[in-house]
Amino acid sequence: MSISFSLELPTHRVENPDEFVTAEAITEIAREAEAAGFAAVHVTDHPAPDAKWLDHGGHHALDPFVALSFAAAATSNLRLLTNVYIAAYRNPFLGAKAVQSLAVLSGGRLILGTAAGYLKPEFRALGIDFDNRGALLDDALDVLTRLLNGDDVAHEGATYSARGVRFRPLPPRVPPIWIGGNSKPAVRRAVSRFQGWAPFNTFGYAAASRTAEISTLDELEAAIGWAKSYAAEIGRTEPLDICFSAGTMLDDNHSLDERHAAIERMAAAGVTWLTIVPGGETRAELIERARAFAKEFIRG
Repeated sequence: MSISFSLELPTHRVENPDEFVTAEAITEIAREAEAAGFAAVHVTDHPAPDAKWLDHGGHHALDPFVALSFAAAATSNLRLLTNVYIAAYRNPFLGAKAVQSLAVLSGGRLILGTAAGYLKPEFRALGIDFDNRGALLDDALDVLTRLLNGDDVAHEGATYSARGVRFRPLPPRVPPIWIGGNSKPAVRRAVSRFQGWAPFNTFGYAAASRTAEISTLDELEAAIGWAKSYAAEIGRTEPLDICFSAGTMLDDNHSLDERHAAIERMAAAGVTWLTIVPGGETRAELIERARAFAKEFIRG
């Protein structure tokens, strides 16, 4: 099984915004990613990160749809991945409008990675019920899929009442939906209803991110095995994309042979996508590392 690769747009690199968080930076990195053979670029979603989290390893983020729109405008075939978008943060219709807008203007290149979320202070800042986040995600995705299939959507939520909302134009391709998170509820949600599952390397932060630990290849294989067994249990027959954020498993501290072996093992387990986060003190260094990765692991 072959693996596709997505390159992170480093819009969290606010320590040097002129290098990493400008329209020019997004444009250049996205074009280089496409030229190098990456299948997608991705960003995350943190509209209201709190200072305590930021001071203890958290990170900033631009609005994912705005950031990815710049990447879309600069490229032709590159896919645009939200990794991940927290649908519960937004009214379902406002969120769906952002999804529709990018899907339409990019010619159907969006992949919607989404999850329930874990950062309780961010939910609080946005006035969203943290304990109800799973139900809010399901509600948002139900509204979204119906709208993007062309339906007139009448829907009653806890704080809104829609009598028949219609979206036009429809995108040429309804975005595939990948559910992020390592927990069994995330796996069940992905396998039972959607096109993909997006687990991630917790590298010791499973408790903080409120999900199951996946910090070794053995744990990844076990999690994928459980997902496959659940798919068989419910009778799913269509393929399931698995997009793994490997993080430290594929960084430059590992030899080329070790990284090749890890990627081969992930592919054998069922991983279909990997997200890549190259380092670099400057944009030029980041791009050079992305090119070197692509030469070795994508086109090599």
